[in-house]
Amino acid sequence: MSFVELEVCVIEGKKCEERAFLIGKDFGALPAYLVAAVYPEKVASVITLGIPFMTPGPSVVQNHLLPKGFYITRWQEPGRAEADFGRFDVKSVIRNIYILFSKSEIPVAGDDQEIMDLFNPSTPLPSWFSEEDLTVYASLYEKSGFRFALQVPYRSLTKESGLTDPKINVPALLIMGEQDYCFKFPGMEDYIRSGVVKNFVPELETIYIPEGSHFVHEQFPEKVNK
Repeated sequence: MSFVELEVCVIEGKKCEERAFLIGKDFGALPAYLVAAVYPEKVASVITLGIPFMTPGPSVVQNHLLPKGFYITRWQEPGRAEADFGRFDVKSVIRNIYILFSKSEIPVAGDDQEIMDLFNPSTPLPSWFSEEDLTVYASLYEKSGFRFALQVPYRSLTKESGLTDPKINVPALLIMGEQDYCFKFPGMEDYIRSGVVKNFVPELETIYIPEGSHFVHEQFPEKVNK
């Protein structure tokens, strides 16, 4: 059963004989876990890449703990990313993002910089992301623009979910690249490696891919699929 089919069953109040496997990358983990928390009987398992379960709401990203110029803080500000991205064609923006965010360091801009200014034009694309890939991705954003990608998740992160003590009581898998810059988020590495996350997701299994970046599913698709 696809996620869309599951959603239709839930909305229409139908009995769904099958359960869905929900897969979320990065902040796509948030809605995947929320569905599992609210409708556990509809979900067989949750698989997330790059981001573990995080309690939804204002505390999900605590900007006061983050460096000034942190990319999430910058992109939460209405109009700022639009102005930054607008200096370049769509293909260049996608290229810059894939190069910047495949590193193990968090993109942080200086006071006189924007996030796109961190890009070094002499840096090649990662070996696992081809010019053909770039062209396909850029063609999609040329149609849609970046408005929705900025609204969800960056500008909706602090919205209340209505859940006071969410628990994920279905089997879950977290796949993390060891080189993922998300490990540098304040408290994130300890939260994952110490097992604190299992207080919320008791049946969680975590798999680490040593050379994996934040784009581990594109970098090592065979390993991730396995």
